[in-house]
Amino acid sequence: RDVYHAADPATGRALAEKILASFPSCPIPEIARLGRTLKQWADAFLGYFRTGGANNGGTEAVNGLIELHRRIARGFRNRENYRLRMLLVAGGLDQPPPQV
Repeated sequence: RDVYHAADPATGRALAEKILASFPSCPIPEIARLGRTLKQWADAFLGYFRTGGANNGGTEAVNGLIELHRRIARGFRNRENYRLRMLLVAGGLDQPPPQV
């Protein structure tokens, strides 16, 4: 986690690459295998430093809320009601719409 809290992106990237380089020499096989996996995904997670810390965490959080409420509803019969419900849930409103 310290890698992501580095003073600047260049320092964070250098620290991350140093940590990745240390994995293969670990005597614990599981850690060495983790190192190989992380090496394969290095471009993906080092991209954090190329983009100035941008990530898709917010999008994933909203998608998780939508999926949760889709499962809770066990199927909507009306697509418009589904759309409105997801806007209510994902939009962060904490009160139900007025009853008509």
